[in-house]
Amino acid sequence: MKIKNILLISVLFSSIYPATGGLGENLPLYSILPFLGILLSIAIIPLLAPIFWHHNFGKISAFWALSLVIPSLFLLGLYETFHQLTHVLLLEYLPFIILLLSLFTISGGIRLKGTLIGTPLINTLLIFIGTVLASWMGTTGAAMVLIRPILRANKYRHYNVHTVIFFIILVANIGGSLTPLGDPPLFLGFLNGIDFFWTTKIMFLPMLCASAMLLIAYFIVDSYFYKKEKYPVAKLSFEEKIAVDGKINIILILGVIASVLLSGFWKPDFSIPEIFGIQLEFQNITRDILLLILAILSWVYTSDRIRDENGYTWFPILEVAKLFAGIFITIIPAIIILKTGTKGKLNFLIEMLNTSDGQPINTMYFWLTGLLSSILDNAPTYLVFFNIAGINDSNIPIPDYLMHVIPDTLFAISMGAVFMGALTYIGNAPNFMVKSIAEENNISMPSFFGYILWSLIILIPVFIIINIIFL
Repeated sequence: MKIKNILLISVLFSSIYPATGGLGENLPLYSILPFLGILLSIAIIPLLAPIFWHHNFGKISAFWALSLVIPSLFLLGLYETFHQLTHVLLLEYLPFIILLLSLFTISGGIRLKGTLIGTPLINTLLIFIGTVLASWMGTTGAAMVLIRPILRANKYRHYNVHTVIFFIILVANIGGSLTPLGDPPLFLGFLNGIDFFWTTKIMFLPMLCASAMLLIAYFIVDSYFYKKEKYPVAKLSFEEKIAVDGKINIILILGVIASVLLSGFWKPDFSIPEIFGIQLEFQNITRDILLLILAILSWVYTSDRIRDENGYTWFPILEVAKLFAGIFITIIPAIIILKTGTKGKLNFLIEMLNTSDGQPINTMYFWLTGLLSSILDNAPTYLVFFNIAGINDSNIPIPDYLMHVIPDTLFAISMGAVFMGALTYIGNAPNFMVKSIAEENNISMPSFFGYILWSLIILIPVFIIINIIFL
């Protein structure tokens, strides 16, 4: 009993604690304190000490990660520690950051030039275009292509924070609802057997409804702030034809889409030798190599002038890479507890998902998946609820059961994971990247909690309406 208690306490310091052998069922709630620590660091330190944060956020993230890994080496042993760490890095973090790096590099080589004047109509049109593109080139790709043009169009406007916030909500999140290419949770569903166009069919109307409400709301809000501007924005720009520079990157974006699809459809007959007990799939390795090659091609064949005019720097992707490395590691205790279902310390949440006779409560799946996705990474959160809802006594494969027996529940999970990723800066990786690029362009973005206040005011009424209409 003594050894068991020591191991359980060690979870406080080790997010790579194994979930096997029933240990996940005994995992205490305080095991998520390291994760809460990095969240509070992201939320508070930039507010209290912005210069210190700017120069040390990578060290802070590394501190939380190392404070977990080092004790684990002593308490769990070398093999088990590296087994769990390898799982996080090779199967989750590296594919995640490679995809972001590829989209960030390629989209940074596309420049929409011409006279873009930040009027309410033009701004709404740009956000609408980004919302449409997000499902087909990913929320990261669409956000990175259009954030710089919309910032440039509003360069001379004093009131522009609301534009970036609505951009994050629509282009970096809700716009990615229609295909597995749009958002990581939906891609995980695709890899686990959900039909590619199932998402398109079931998510089209709620995505259209939510987007329409938000675009109308944005136009009204932007019109209000536009009238408050001291100088007429339309008189501050010279006329220039709309054109696209860096067209080769459009072809490379199609290459990214093809690479991602390849990893979902191609199932080779051979496998890669295990690394610390982790089985890597050849199609996923191929995808990641192709994505890196596409990023290199973009860097080599895109004119430096285009990137300079875009204000391209590596800082946004470096910030995301460093912070999310810590998040991916420290998040594991929370995911382990959720995976144990009613046997874990978060059983009170899981019990809220079903009626007394075992029928799923779709409204609860929508809100719980969504709210947890906004503070946890939405991809593993989606997968947890995907598996909880898919367990059945009929031995029907989980994806078939979800799609054909309880499709409304899968719909609620999908919508919650994608839509509510917009509630916080860490709900979806593009959120942080857009924030970083906006701040590089001298826009004073809200703090972590300030953004949450904005998003709650804007989104909660929309989510309630969506809930009433579709669930």
